[in-house]
Amino acid sequence: MSDNKSFDFWYALENTELLKGPEKSLETFGATRVKYYLITEVMDAINEIRVREGVLNAAQPQILTPNFGQQSPITGFEDDQSKAFMQWLKEHKPDLRFLHYGFNISKTEVSDNLIHDRLEVVEGNVLEAVTKEQDGFSAVLRGVDQPWEVCLLKLMVDLVEKSMPMHVKEMQGRNLLPNPNLGQQEIEEDFLAAERDPARIPYLHKKLQQRQIFDHYQDRFFELVRRSGGLG
Repeated sequence: MSDNKSFDFWYALENTELLKGPEKSLETFGATRVKYYLITEVMDAINEIRVREGVLNAAQPQILTPNFGQQSPITGFEDDQSKAFMQWLKEHKPDLRFLHYGFNISKTEVSDNLIHDRLEVVEGNVLEAVTKEQDGFSAVLRGVDQPWEVCLLKLMVDLVEKSMPMHVKEMQGRNLLPNPNLGQQEIEEDFLAAERDPARIPYLHKKLQQRQIFDHYQDRFFELVRRSGGLG
C-alpha cells in the first residue's frame, strides 16, 4: 500500500468488480445482513489468493436528515476512507443522497483464507459454492488486498441502487415520506445540478429510468442534453 491513502482509496474503488450481486433487495422496513466473499491477489506473490468472508449490516432505510452531509453512512472504516467515500458519493452518485442505510462492516465475523491456486480457479470455486448455498443475500467480489474494506463500497452502492426505487415506492405507499412532493422536488434539484455540471446528466438519466418517469421528462431532458453539448 502506498503512503498516499487517498490514492489507495481510489485505486481500490476502481479495481473492484462485483462478480455476483445479491439476488434480493435490501429490506425496506427492517435491517438486512449481506454475506460477502472478497477475492484478492496477495501482493508480491504468485498464485496466492486471499478469500475474505464477512457480513455487511444495512440498517432500515431512513429519510435523510438536514445534517446528513456531515455524517457518514458507514461505520467500520478508517476515518480517512469514510471521508473519501462521502466525497465520492457527492461527486459520482448524487442520486443516492435520498435515503440513509447505515452500513456497518462486522469485522468480528470476517474470516481470512489463503489459497494457493490461480485467480480464475478460486473465483470459479467460490461462485459455485455461493450458488449452491442459495442465499439471496450473498455477494462475490474481486478486489485489492489493501485497503480491502474500500472494495465493499462497490457492493454497498450496488445494493442501494438496486433497492432504492422499491424503497421509495413502498414508503410512499404507506405515506411515510414527509412530503408527497419530495420526489418531484428531488428531480428538480437534479435537473438544476445537471445544468450546472453536465457530468451529472448520466445520473439524472439513470434516476428517471429507474423511477419509470423518463417519458414524462424526456423533452426537458433532451433539451438539457442539447444545451450541454452531450451527455457529460
